[in-house]
This record gives sequence, C-alpha cells and structure tokens, in this order.
Amino acid sequence: MHRSAPRLSRILACAAVPVMLVVAGCSSDSGDKKESGSSESSVSPSASKKAEPTVEPAKFAALPDPCKSITKKTVTSLVPSAKSKNGTAAKSSDITSRAGCSWNGLDDNGVKGSQYRWLDVGFTRFESDQALGSGAKRAQQDFAKQVDKAKATEGAKKVVETPAAGIGDQASTIAYDLSKTGEDFKYVTVVTRTENVVITLTYNGAGYAGAKTPSAGDIMKGAEKAAREAVAAVAAGTDSGDKSGSATPDEKATDKADDPKSSGGKTDDDQSDDTKKSTDKKKTSAHKSSVRTAG
Repeated sequence: MHRSAPRLSRILACAAVPVMLVVAGCSSDSGDKKESGSSESSVSPSASKKAEPTVEPAKFAALPDPCKSITKKTVTSLVPSAKSKNGTAAKSSDITSRAGCSWNGLDDNGVKGSQYRWLDVGFTRFESDQALGSGAKRAQQDFAKQVDKAKATEGAKKVVETPAAGIGDQASTIAYDLSKTGEDFKYVTVVTRTENVVITLTYNGAGYAGAKTPSAGDIMKGAEKAAREAVAAVAAGTDSGDKSGSATPDEKATDKADDPKSSGGKTDDDQSDDTKKSTDKKKTSAHKSSVRTAG
C-alpha cells in the first residue's frame, strides 16, 4: 500500500505535462495573432488613397478698367468725334469677372458728308473650378463660342474669319458687311483669349450724306490695334494709361460685348437711325446738336 501511493503520484504528474504544453502552445499562438493584428491595424486607410488632382489656378484675378484699356490716343484716332473720350462703361454686377466699354460718334465733314464710327470692348474672366476645369480651359471654350456668335451675326454678308497672330494666346478676326437704313457698314470683330480672360472687340463704321464707306482694311487695322492694347491692359493687371506702346494682346469674349446694349452702347439700328437723322438736317446747328445726343 505504501509503495503504490508514490508511484501513482508520479504517473499523475507525467500525465499533466502534455496538458500544460498544449495550453502554453495555445497562448503563444494567441499572442502572435494579436501582434500581427496590431501591426496591420496601424496602417491608416487614408494612406493608400491617391490624392485627387487639382486644377491649375487662374492666372488673372481681376480685370482692368475697360474704359482705360484702350488709350485716348487710339480712341481719338478710331472715333474722331466720340461723344465721350472717356467712353461709356457697361453695367456689371461684378467688374472683376465681366466688364465692357464703348465709344461712338459722328464726324461731320460738311459738304463731304459724315463718318460714323463705333468701338466696343468687353472682357470676361473665368475662375478655375474643380468640377468645370481650369480658368484657361473655360476661357478657351468661351473663345470658340464668341467666334461662332460673331460669324452668325444677323444680316451679315461676306463673312470672313481669319486667325490673328500676335494678339493674346489665341485670336480670330471676323470681318463682314452689314446694311442699315440704306447705308453700308464695315464691321470687324476681334475675339481673343489671354490665359483665363476672353476679350471681344468690335469696330465698325459707315459713310453718311454722300461720304465714302470706310475701307475694310482700315477697319481691320483699327480693330486689331485696339485689341492689342486691351490685351496689354489685362496682362498689366491695370489700365494702359495714356501710353500707346505696342503691347501684346489679350482679349475678351463676352455676351455683353457682343450685345451693344449690354456693353454700354447702342444697337446697330439705334446707331444708324441716330446718325441718319443727324445728316438729314443738312449740316445746320440743329444737326450738330442731334449728333451730340446720338448713340
């Protein structure tokens, strides 16, 4: 009896060893899993995401004073008897994004008749937008729109579009003839883009009371000169002052610029009617007075 008791104790002790080893092995595996899980969870989900592409910022953050974007010297040359050398500004709710100005006048040459001229410039600036694209890209789209709009002018004849080199980043001139109140008008619209700004400039003229119709070449030359100055004003970020240097152009295309009423001027019908009434008064003092109120 006394011998069998110690022997039984040794057997029970040996039997317990495998159980302890199994328990130890399980606790070891559990620890490895925890460490592995902890390592994986330490990686931030956002780190694996790619950064969203951003659009290029718009270059120009403001527009120049439209009525100072063309020098007084050029205005005097293109519109000799302008009612206001300072121009008539277009109404705008945000002049940093949309602005315009126009000049018009009738140059009375007595028995040689009268020459009517009208000049209008409009600017539209586009901001960069994550959903719509960069300001420059949006301006390119508007540039094409304004070119098509000028080519589709109601009543326009002999429409000719020509790429214009050296005026902004891209430019086109649209020349055409337009008849109003029995007179032949020569028109040139210059649509140009400089970075994120589109400029639409229109220059036209007609001869009254026997005066000759201005040549298409002179109207084209004048329009391009004014367009270059408007572009330079955008690039400078201010008005062009009273200097008439040769600046590289940069222009606008806006709905207001294409619509004379919205750009501070008058429609072609209004222009023609006013000038026709003036010249019909046979160069009297009343005629001169009506010219001052035309446009």
